[in-house]
Amino acid sequence: MLNAKAPLPIVETAFMASTTAMLFLINYYFPVGPLFRMFFPTPIALIFLRWGYRSAWKCVLVTVLLLTLLMGPTRSIQFMIPHAFVGIFLGYAWKRGMSWSFTLPIGSVINTLGVFFQAALVSVLVQENIWLYFVVQFTQLLTSLFQFLGIFTPPSLWLVQGFATVSIFCGNFFYQCLIHVGAWLLLDRLGIAIPAPPSWLESLLEE
Repeated sequence: MLNAKAPLPIVETAFMASTTAMLFLINYYFPVGPLFRMFFPTPIALIFLRWGYRSAWKCVLVTVLLLTLLMGPTRSIQFMIPHAFVGIFLGYAWKRGMSWSFTLPIGSVINTLGVFFQAALVSVLVQENIWLYFVVQFTQLLTSLFQFLGIFTPPSLWLVQGFATVSIFCGNFFYQCLIHVGAWLLLDRLGIAIPAPPSWLESLLEE
């Protein structure tokens, strides 16, 4: 007798892959801030929680193939690094009950490395140093901040790059908070428990 649950992993993996690809596609052509981006890793993490790492990687593969067909290899690579890796990491961490105090910073590091990778990828494609553009923007910001504080010495290159890196990490930390909160609320409605947010964040959500 066939197992009635045998097709479920395949069906759910295919559905989550198509959902993830659709979210990424819609967000690219009709960006609405973090509304869609906060759910990019969630379907992959959901598959990991329900069916394990093999199905999660299959979900990543199908999503990448769909995006390659719909948008080209460059966009599919930009999805995979970092969003797919974040989804795999969160699924692994949540399945083992790891707290947000661990997953938030590690997820932020993965996202930050993804930003640097995408900057390098775009730099190669357009034959221009995108990081230099970041440095120029942050140099102007730091110079204005220094002048406001009464410091008229121009910031050094190392200070600017360090400030840029920290700023990117902080932005990705906030983005990870959105991912965690969105996943926590969504998965709770689906009856899938993940570690609860820390008390300080839970109190903010209750307010």
